[in-house]
Amino acid sequence: MIVRSVVERAVRMTGVDIGEIYQAANGKEALEKLDSNWIDLVFADLNMPVMTGVEMVEEMERRGMLKGTPVVIVSTDRSEMRMRELKARGVREYLNKPFTPEGIRDIMQRCLGGQGGPESVN
Repeated sequence: MIVRSVVERAVRMTGVDIGEIYQAANGKEALEKLDSNWIDLVFADLNMPVMTGVEMVEEMERRGMLKGTPVVIVSTDRSEMRMRELKARGVREYLNKPFTPEGIRDIMQRCLGGQGGPESVN
């Protein structure tokens, strides 16, 4: 919960015009939110319970969701190999912890083309 709250606060501090922010405790909950809401951008922790960030990305890939929904993985894992592996699967960005609101803003602008969308998930 703490990381989700920090990401949400950082997203709000960016000044990027966004609408709703949905939070999910794990990858399974995130997929349910993706199934029932219009989502423009996903921030997912690599080490979530129930379904990890990698498992969630694999499921999104299987369902064809990665083409229209950019995913940003948030992690302390700074392994170049892990980053390349996830980007090869369709992850758009990799955000290392600790992060700053400016880092989140820059990623959001790259993923959304400088335009905030109506909704976001973290």
